[in-house]
Amino acid sequence: MLVLVAVLVAAFLLTPVLIVVPMSFSTALSLQFPPPGYGLTYYRQYFTDPHWLLPTLNSFLIATGTTLLTLAVVIPASFALVRRRFRAKTLVNLVLMAPMIVPLVVSALAYYSSLGRVRLTGTHLGVILAHTALCVPLALLAITAALKGFDPNLERAAMSAGAGPLRTFWWVTLPVLRPGILVGALFAFLHSFDETVVAVFIAGRDASTLPKKMFESIRLEADPVISVVSTLLFSLVVLGTLVALLTRRHAS
Repeated sequence: MLVLVAVLVAAFLLTPVLIVVPMSFSTALSLQFPPPGYGLTYYRQYFTDPHWLLPTLNSFLIATGTTLLTLAVVIPASFALVRRRFRAKTLVNLVLMAPMIVPLVVSALAYYSSLGRVRLTGTHLGVILAHTALCVPLALLAITAALKGFDPNLERAAMSAGAGPLRTFWWVTLPVLRPGILVGALFAFLHSFDETVVAVFIAGRDASTLPKKMFESIRLEADPVISVVSTLLFSLVVLGTLVALLTRRHAS
């Protein structure tokens, strides 16, 4: 019975995604299922149209920049929250987690107002800063969880053997925390890459991201190229999952 329920839930979740795949090979002039014919017209259009390629590149650049900046903020903050005692600790933790609580529309309006004053709206840096604020809570949860399970005696043993603080962090602390840091980095990258609401408010034309382009396209003309983008992103997720499973199986 439980297996049947699991199969039904999986089918409910995957069916809309799987419908997009044949639509990406359609010859119809708009989104249509089932397709009247099959071809690679819209794949060629996506890979040759700068109006789609530039937002794709922007999304990867912004997501990468957001991930690096998020880790630069979250890793020291995690050590401070887990290993230090200070009066405003609860308040700091609340401030860092606030972007997860505040509605995205409210955050987007706030970022538009504050970044506009320093002329960062419509720029890659502005979007990276806004996305970093949104990604900090996700990465913080992953890294603090890993740090709470870390045994400080490992660091004490390394330092008693003559290793300095930096060497201890690089050779002892970082390898143990690497899985948590990688998970936090993955959450930050995916959240930034997939974010739409804030990008609509502040990205502008030059820093337009792929989700923003998809939103504008479906709102204005229902361009079938959207199904191509969706299929490619879905394929990347499946490929990444398979690589992770094969790597884990090979390691075991």
